[in-house]
Amino acid sequence: MKIAVMGAGAIGGYFGGRLAKAGFDVSFIARGAHLDVIRKNGLKVLSPLGDFTIYPAEVTDDPSKVGPVDVILFMVKNYDTLQAAKQIRPMVGPNTAIIPFQNGVDARAMLNNFLEDGNVLGGVAFIPASILKPGVIKHNAELAKLVFGEFDKQITPRAVSFLDALEKAGVTGEISTDISMVLWSKLMFLTSMSAINCITRQPASLVQSDEETIALYMDAMREVAAVAAAHGVALGEEVIVNNMNLAQSFPPNNKTSMFQDLQAGRRLEIDYLSGAVVRLGREKGIETPIHRTAWVAIKPWHKGPPIT
Repeated sequence: MKIAVMGAGAIGGYFGGRLAKAGFDVSFIARGAHLDVIRKNGLKVLSPLGDFTIYPAEVTDDPSKVGPVDVILFMVKNYDTLQAAKQIRPMVGPNTAIIPFQNGVDARAMLNNFLEDGNVLGGVAFIPASILKPGVIKHNAELAKLVFGEFDKQITPRAVSFLDALEKAGVTGEISTDISMVLWSKLMFLTSMSAINCITRQPASLVQSDEETIALYMDAMREVAAVAAAHGVALGEEVIVNNMNLAQSFPPNNKTSMFQDLQAGRRLEIDYLSGAVVRLGREKGIETPIHRTAWVAIKPWHKGPPIT
């Protein structure tokens, strides 16, 4: 199986690295200092599941040099999706599975502006990880799981083949027959956690220990559930409780990727998280006061620190 990782950051670098370590033909698409260090020293992963280095690593900033592949792990930030969708065209064959493992629920619609709908699956990554420094990925807990599936709810040969590859690489994977539900559940979990992280400037420990913050987090998730229901995806109270349990399992110092970006002065995905909840809620007449507050409070930083 030939695999390309479009966006070899923390998440793409970890899972792509595991697949490469297992002997699969993996090409990493990266940029900047991260690209330069991987070219020179390989890709290093530090993980409680075992450290490893992929050297030499097949890495480039030009997807046209890779050629058609079986699977594209699409891992770029949401605001880079449209540009990256154009760039991956040389890697897409008739049966290529493009699996966006991104935050939010907008990836399919954006990718379909440039690619065939039949190529795109849905995907959700569950892993606390970050780029420690260029060329080095830090996996912060034992949780590392990919859930993916076809939007028509069928279990296809390409999905089974990718699951088999993950199993051979020692990665926990799951084919979902209702990937839309999984995507909305992850949106519920992540967008609510990201909003609280960024507004309070505190990591997961606050959502784990402070009663008022816990209540706010659960109310924020209920807003997402109401919006999801209006869009035909049922997320009951059990999903909210499961997401709360997941939040409790994270290391207390864990930070969402958006909080990491905020602290580093990088561009933020707020328009695709709380902003998307507000937008999708308005489409159906659903009020989302917690996410609207988060979106309004955080969006001045969405392109980096505002000029004062």
